[in-house]
Amino acid sequence: MLIETADLHIHRGQVSMVDGGFDPLHHGHIEYFEQAAGLGLPVLCNLAPDEWIAAKHPVLLTQAQRGRVVDSIRFISFTHLAGGTTVDVLAELRPRFYAKGADWEGRLPAPELEICAEHGIEVVYLDSLLDSSSAIIRRR
Repeated sequence: MLIETADLHIHRGQVSMVDGGFDPLHHGHIEYFEQAAGLGLPVLCNLAPDEWIAAKHPVLLTQAQRGRVVDSIRFISFTHLAGGTTVDVLAELRPRFYAKGADWEGRLPAPELEICAEHGIEVVYLDSLLDSSSAIIRRR
């Protein structure tokens, strides 16, 4: 279910949040979503805007297209098309868990860690790294 920014607060403390660009979507992302669902709460996917993707590589699917694809995955309960920063979404949503891949441990941006600490959001690092979208693009 696609969810608007104005409705994020409705799900405070009741979801696990995953986030990223997911362009292209690959098997490692599915593992990440499945492990996040294993935390026992509905999973909200915060989907990065096209500008964020474009800073890494050419956009393959627009945010709206990626949103439709991600929202159809059984492990995802809610999909949010981000218009701002992850910090803004974390501050408004205040998920119970902020799930990131284990590759983010020790390098999660300080503002994200600070907002999580401020609101009691537990950061969980999942061992789900099977590939990366940027690496897939580079191999082509």
